[in-house]
Amino acid sequence: MRFSIRAATGVDANAAFAIKGPGPLAAATAERVLRTLPQWFGVESALRAYAADAGTMPNFVAVDGEDTIGFLTLREHNPDTVEINCIAVVPGRHRDGVGTALCDAAARWWSARGGRLMQVKTLGPSRVDAHYARTRLFYAAQGFLPVEEFAQLWPGHPCLLLVRSLAGGAET
Repeated sequence: MRFSIRAATGVDANAAFAIKGPGPLAAATAERVLRTLPQWFGVESALRAYAADAGTMPNFVAVDGEDTIGFLTLREHNPDTVEINCIAVVPGRHRDGVGTALCDAAARWWSARGGRLMQVKTLGPSRVDAHYARTRLFYAAQGFLPVEEFAQLWPGHPCLLLVRSLAGGAET
């Protein structure tokens, strides 16, 4: 699956990018992207785990020419539900539509396979954090709804579970 999307906002409104996937992503490439986002991926063990996961799970990857500018890794739970295990977009491409394009590509792919739900976990609102507040707004804009905040799933970090319906497997 390949999309070419012209950015509507951001520093370079003429920048185009493509979404590729699903497929593997080299852990080193994922790690390079994650390291540009210490506000979200500042826990070294988690960063390394997300990078390793990218090498074994389905990914959608945003590229601008030869540069990887973002990726989304999926964890399949059952025939109905897939989880966004990790999504990361380099800071210079935030608000360019890259994250939205990654989510949309993943939703179309999962829906075409008969999937009905996407889920994602992120830092819950009981922990005040401006970066994660932006993340929650992003997920809301993608159609994700909050289900529950878990205090103990990630010790010391409240975990918010969000879900998005894919309309019974129909194309979104």
